[in-house]
Amino acid sequence: MESQEVLNYRRIAQAIEFIRQQYKLQPGLEEVAEHVGLSPAHFQRLFTEWAGVSPKKFIQFLTLQDAKQALRSEAQPTLFETTYEAGLSSTSRLHDLFVSIEGMTPAEFKHGGSGLLINYDIAGSPFGNVLVASTSKGVCFLGFLDEKGAIGEIFEESQSMQDLKSLFPKASFVRQSDAFQQQVLSIFSRDWSAIQEIKLHLKGTSFQLKVWECLLKIPLGATSTYGAIAENIGSPKASRAVGTAVGSNPVSFLIPCHRVIRGDGGIGGYHWGPTRKRAILGWESAKWESAKTDSL
Repeated sequence: MESQEVLNYRRIAQAIEFIRQQYKLQPGLEEVAEHVGLSPAHFQRLFTEWAGVSPKKFIQFLTLQDAKQALRSEAQPTLFETTYEAGLSSTSRLHDLFVSIEGMTPAEFKHGGSGLLINYDIAGSPFGNVLVASTSKGVCFLGFLDEKGAIGEIFEESQSMQDLKSLFPKASFVRQSDAFQQQVLSIFSRDWSAIQEIKLHLKGTSFQLKVWECLLKIPLGATSTYGAIAENIGSPKASRAVGTAVGSNPVSFLIPCHRVIRGDGGIGGYHWGPTRKRAILGWESAKWESAKTDSL
């Protein structure tokens, strides 16, 4: 049986997709609420509880013009800051600043995880169910489950489980939760004040690790492009290779590949679907705006 959190996200995702398709017609609150089968008042309350802002404000974060302005605006943090805007309270700390990456050893990389014991489990998040996995050194995978991957249901054939096993074809897998996983799931809470450093144990080439470390420096509420990332890692002509590395990120949300958009300001692709990408970007923008307000 699905958690209420996941059920709420499904309705939010349905609303976001409907608004995206009908954007030029400017659908009102009543029309969107009817589409997801809720009363206007219930939908407004549900959406605001989930995003922290009204549906109307949320959609403003997702427009193409806003995306372009986010890249150009001098008021936004620079794309590769490693600290948040001065003056924010500790409860608004960015989880990005508390993530450390340790690459797999050459032997682990070469032999497909032979000898590794990987714990994995599923849990709810504001963006649907997630599969999270960890080794003795840190989290090695986080992926979203598809619409059929509900808690308590069989999910061994899900895309996330297939992705995990393809990364470590020779590892041993045990379904159990551990401290690394619980630490990761805490980032979805409203209060980040108690979050400790999140340790990642990743399988990737030196180029991929360099790109992923660069993604960690894109602040909450901001976006970057493949070209800008290529410039920042000292390989200005490697935009295509950067795109491949971004797409192969094994820990969704923790390494924020969702913050990379096209050079023309378009939303771009995402392994877990464009609707989820829009939902995450809007949710983060709302959190960033709220943090700015709290700091005043």
